Order: sequence, then C-alpha cells, then structure tokens
Amino acid sequence: MSTTDNAPLGAPNDSDGSAEASAEASAEAAAGAQLSTAPLEDAPGGPVGIGVLGWVRWFWRQLTSMRVALILLFLLSLASIPGSLVPQNQVDLMKVAAWKKEHASWAGLAEKLQLFDVYSSVWFSAIYLLLFISLIGCILPRSWQFVGQLRGRPPGAPRRLDRMPAYTTWRTDKSPDEVLSYARTLLGGRRFRTEAGQGSVSAEKGYLREAGNLMFHVALIVMLVAFAWGQYLRSEGGKLVLRGQGFSNTLTQYDDFKSGSLFDPEDLPPFSFTLDKFDSTYERSGPQKGTPRDFKAYVTFTNGAHGEPEKREIQVNKPLEVDGSKVYLLGHGYAPIISVTDSTGKVIYKDAVPMLPQDANLTSSGAVKVTDGYKNKDGKSEQLGFQAVFVPTFAGAGHGTMFSQFPELDSPALALNAYHGSLGVDSGLPQNVYQLDTSKMEMFKGEDGKLFTQRLLLGESMNLPGGEGVVKFEGIERWATFSITQQPGSGLALAGAIAAIGGLAGSLFIQRRRIWVRAVTGKDGVTVVEMAGLGRSESAKLPEELSALAGALHEQAPSAAPAPPVAAPAEAAEVVEGERA
Repeated sequence: MSTTDNAPLGAPNDSDGSAEASAEASAEAAAGAQLSTAPLEDAPGGPVGIGVLGWVRWFWRQLTSMRVALILLFLLSLASIPGSLVPQNQVDLMKVAAWKKEHASWAGLAEKLQLFDVYSSVWFSAIYLLLFISLIGCILPRSWQFVGQLRGRPPGAPRRLDRMPAYTTWRTDKSPDEVLSYARTLLGGRRFRTEAGQGSVSAEKGYLREAGNLMFHVALIVMLVAFAWGQYLRSEGGKLVLRGQGFSNTLTQYDDFKSGSLFDPEDLPPFSFTLDKFDSTYERSGPQKGTPRDFKAYVTFTNGAHGEPEKREIQVNKPLEVDGSKVYLLGHGYAPIISVTDSTGKVIYKDAVPMLPQDANLTSSGAVKVTDGYKNKDGKSEQLGFQAVFVPTFAGAGHGTMFSQFPELDSPALALNAYHGSLGVDSGLPQNVYQLDTSKMEMFKGEDGKLFTQRLLLGESMNLPGGEGVVKFEGIERWATFSITQQPGSGLALAGAIAAIGGLAGSLFIQRRRIWVRAVTGKDGVTVVEMAGLGRSESAKLPEELSALAGALHEQAPSAAPAPPVAAPAEAAEVVEGERA
C-alpha cells in the first residue's frame, strides 16, 4: 500500500496541494507583473517594445493632436520675432551690412542660425511644414466623421426625459399618433432633422457648427499655402522716376528689388511707362494748412514690347495693374537741377538731383556727387561732393533755419556745403546715393577757415574757394517713387481669411442641439406629452427654444380638461345609505 492510501479520509493530497499552490503563485506573479510599476527592464519576462510601426503611429497621433497644433502655431509666432528684430537680406542688404558691422562679434553666429533669412531658414520652414501637416492630419479624420454625422440620424429618446436640462410636459386629449405627427411637422418646418421612434420623435439641428469648424481649419491651410506661395514667388521693387524719364520692368531698372527664393526674373511682365507730369494739391489756409489733398501721376504706359502707348493716371491706393503686377504711387519730391563748372569754365556736370523729404512741408536733403571730369586748378583729377538741403518755400534770411514753410514751390532755396577728394564710389561697396561719405574727402574752406557753405536761390551761383569752379542752381524738377509688386498668393490669402472668419463665426454662434418629443397614453386614457432638449454645447437659448417649440405644439395639442374628483369611500357609503332611506 502506498503512503497515499494510508492518508486520512478527507486529508489534502500533498502533490495536489503543491500543484495548486504553484499555480496560484504563478497566477499572482503574472498579475503582479501586469500591475507592477517597476521599470520595464526590471519586469519579469524582459522588455516589450512597440516596434517601428508603433512608434510611427504614436508620432502621427501626437503630431495631429490639437495640443501639438497649438504648440506649433505658438512656435511659428515666436520664430517670426527674429525676422522683425534683425535686418533681412530680402528686405535691405545695406541694413544687414550695417548690422554686421555694429555687431561684429555676433555676425558669425547669426549667419549660422540663418537670422538674416528667417522666413526661408531651415528651422522656420520645418515649423511651418509641421504645422501644415498637423492641420491636415486634424482635418481629414474630422471630415470623415462629419460626413458620417451628415448621413446619420438623430438618436432615440432617452427613457427619462425629465433628467434633461430643458424639460416640459402636459396632458392632452389628442391621440399619441396625432401629437407625434404634429411634432414631426413642426420640427421639420424649423429645419430640424427628424426621426420617428417608438412613441417618440427625435430631432437634431446645428450640423453647420462642425462645418464652420472644418471651414476655419481648411481656411488656415489655404492661408498657409497662400503665404508660402507669396513668399517664394513674390517680387517687389522700387523706382524713383524723374518727370520726363521712364521705367522699364526689367531687373536692372529697379533702385531696390527683393524677391522670393523661387522667383524667376523671366516672370516679370514686360511693360514700361514714362512720367509725363505729377500734380499735387495742398490746403492753403486754416488749421490744416499744408495738408495734402490730391496726388496724381500722369504716365504714358506701354504693355509689352510692341504695345500701343496709352495715357494712364496713377493715384494713391489706385495702382496701375498689369498682368498680375501692381504699380503703386508711393511718394514724391523735388530734384534741383545743379550744374558744376570747373576752373577752366567747362561744364562737367549738369543733372537733376533728387532730394529726400524730411518733413510734411518737404524740407529735403540729398547729396550731389561729381565723379568724373573735374580737375582742380593744378590740373589734378578729383571728385566733388556737396551736401544739400532743399526747401520749396524758404522763410527768408533772418526768419529761421532751412525749414520749409509750405510744400509748394513758393520760394525755393538750396543750401550747399562743398568737399573735394575721393567719394569712395570706386571701392565696389554699395553707397547710399542720398548721403555723402566724407571719410576720404577734404572740406572747401571759407575765409573764416570753416566748411564752405552757401545758400542759393533759384538761378544763383556759388563760386568755390580759390577759383576751383562754380556751382549753379539751374532749376527744379519733380520726381515720384513707384512700387512695383507681384504677390501671386494675395487673392488666395484674402479668400482664406474671409472663409476663416465665416467658419469661426459659424463654430461660435451655431449651436448643436437635440429635441425629443414623447407621447404615450396614460392610465386614465389621456395622452401624456413630454418634451426635452439637450445642447451639445453650453447655450442659454436652449430653454427659450424648447419653450417656443412647446408653445407651438401646445396650440395643436392643447391641454386636456382636468379630471373630475374621485369620491372618497366614506362619502360613497353615505350616498348609498341616503338612497336606501
């Protein structure tokens, strides 16, 4: 007999007990492993990874979440700040050069970080593209959900309508079928989507709220596309044109030009124009004296190489439009005609020199640069430079400094101071044509040993010291500045902005809500009508809307007359005894 046979009746078997204990321990260990907060590498069974595909899915879910989209939008706004603080190559190369000179220790780091080309930099483009992808990833699944909602039907009525935020009930003599028929007609007439149920009618309205939300996000993508299109293919240039002179829309004709990284100069539309006349009118008297009233540039315009010349007018905010380009009138001013004669009496320079306005009365400053043809009395070749201040209306000697009293040419005057030497134009470095670099020049000195300066009225001359030459104020010309822009994505951006405003208004003001109507026969045979409403978002108008709907339905299914009181048992007994008596 084995030892197991000698065991008492009902005693546990050792082998079975050990097996059960082992199974229970294994189950507890597995459960503990599932619930354990220990690091993965310390967990039993070794680490379990999600794989490459799992990481891709996780990254995509994070990228297309609303939280990440808002973070990217915030980063994009932060990334644009350096573009407004640091000069950009596409805007003004001279300012970039000046910034590098003033901040020489930071220039190398700024170059590496692409701070002079912020909007085309790698990091700005990365944020921009990630935001673009994130918005698309948010919109696509929501679009499919919205399509499903449009195809779906309103949900059935809950069992307890009295738990809804807005609720009302009454009793009516109309049958349940009649009440539900009235309700469905009423709700359908109010543009609710209705669905008949067992003893109830379900209705829903406000689907355009989600449509407005989707429209807003799609409009953002459209605006991003328009912004990218405009930034990469745009062009903008400025040109100062003297009266009687012209402009041809080629790259070499611009005074300054900036464009997107994908712009091709061949895309410039071929046209030209000549400035025939410029008119300006100002207020002559009163507290608004000197205020401009009207500016007009009269031009002869030619579209294409073989187009017929046409007379056109360009005004402020009324540009000339040519094949996607717009020619704007930006500003105007005066250009004194100055002639320079050397010591031998030879006229070596005569030209209209544009002056830049410094105030509303067109007090203007500029520089006259005589680069070639001048020889001093010793026969040595030199260059001449004159710093100039021009006023169209001079107050007169003894009546103040060189500040204009009125923008029109009532009493023009020109103040000049003279230098000779090297203008530095042969160094190959860009120069401002309206400023004079005197670092390599010497002053012409007057009798007092100071800088030679003279004020000239129209027709007067200035004799340089030592018989070095004569400078004459010959006349005055007008000039106007024009901006020629080509912004291919502006129309698309405008459409996107309008759609974004419309979509945002729809998502804010359209409320998604549901209405249920239930009509059942009560125990006394009278129909009990219940109406309830539920808003998908917080809305104070839901109770008002339910009240209006209930009032309209109540007109068709009015309240039933109150039932007669039921006699109590004691009273009924008295009535019976009275009848017997």
